[in-house]
Amino acid sequence: MKMIDLNCDMGEAFGNYAMPNDDQLMDYISSANIACGFHAGDPGVMQQTVALAIKKGVAIGAHPGLPDLQGFGRREMKITANEAYQLTLYQIGALSGFVKAAGSKLHHVKAHGALYNMAAKDVTLAKAIVQAVYDFDPGLILYALAGSKMITEATEKGIVTASEVFADRSYQDDGTLTPRSAGNALIDNEEAAINQVLNFALKQEVSSVNGNPIAVVAETVCLHGDGEHAVAFAKLISERLKEEGIFIKAPGK
Repeated sequence: MKMIDLNCDMGEAFGNYAMPNDDQLMDYISSANIACGFHAGDPGVMQQTVALAIKKGVAIGAHPGLPDLQGFGRREMKITANEAYQLTLYQIGALSGFVKAAGSKLHHVKAHGALYNMAAKDVTLAKAIVQAVYDFDPGLILYALAGSKMITEATEKGIVTASEVFADRSYQDDGTLTPRSAGNALIDNEEAAINQVLNFALKQEVSSVNGNPIAVVAETVCLHGDGEHAVAFAKLISERLKEEGIFIKAPGK
């Protein structure tokens, strides 16, 4: 049976728990990337989201981002390799504390937003993030963009990776994500997004914004949970994958 992981960014709220989609979304995904307080989230939200993931049987990942609350971690910042190492290690440790206290175990790490995209191309930043994951726990799985520098560096370091594609993001001809500043960065059409996931799952390829096929070897698909129809979309994706005989399961589980 073919298997694929569906992951989603979670716990991106503040103060009183205010992410109503999280509870419902976890019924359709297998991995949760939980914000660690730099781009979103706070101790209360982290604790509640960890508890929710455990209740739903969803694999828990740390989702470290740049220290940019106002920009939601999606604006590039000029940081050194050592700063990338420090902020990654710090945030993994913060979330891991809540996971351990709840009697569970951290499963993976996935960088957020601009940090994710910067390290996909910048080998220096990629090395720093990989080193932080390795130093914290070399048994953690690193989720990163398929074909990126982070996948290469993690593989060389001996870290297990989960290469990622996106359901609702468009791709450039070189396999990188279209920048969010571009008008065509997001795939708004539900059927187009579903077809992108199925095309990847069945043929191991996605199409670029110019219509060119891009071969992709990946293990996980990212669904964004902050859209207006996120829950309905996640449900549809889950149902369509199962109709094709594809089992939804987190890597290593």
